[in-house]
Amino acid sequence: MTVTADLAPRRLRDIFGTFATGLTVITSATEGGPAGFTCQSFASLSLEPALVTFSPARTSSTWPVLRQAGSFAINILSATHQHLAGQFARSGTDKFAGVGYSASPLGNPVLDDALAWIDCELHAEYDGGDHTIVVAAVRHLSAREDAEPLLFFRGRYAGLAPAGRVLEAAS
Repeated sequence: MTVTADLAPRRLRDIFGTFATGLTVITSATEGGPAGFTCQSFASLSLEPALVTFSPARTSSTWPVLRQAGSFAINILSATHQHLAGQFARSGTDKFAGVGYSASPLGNPVLDDALAWIDCELHAEYDGGDHTIVVAAVRHLSAREDAEPLLFFRGRYAGLAPAGRVLEAAS
């Protein structure tokens, strides 16, 4: 193992990418219609009170729209949703084109066949360098038992093998 003090953004991305994460799409019912974006940096934060956290890029044009709405759904993507991760990551397109969804109890879009969804209200925001650290209060949630997660590992989509080891998939 080579130890380095190289903190260049590319090196950081490569090293941080060795931590496999799930993928989410954060959605909201806004005044302009449904809006959403793909977010990899999501985690549970607290059980009492029930809080989660995620971190949109400061350059996101979608997060300010969702912030204004005040509530949003965190859709945890299943292994079959690789196309949705890509679709909601693009800017300047109709991200909901051809996407099936229903309304959460707070009225936010819940993507069809999401592995799980968490209906939230904005609790707090903090400076996170080139990202914003969002803390959200959980209001409603649900999960499926019959699907596997979509994972992201070393810059590529991945899934679980039956034995539980990570398999890389085509990007």
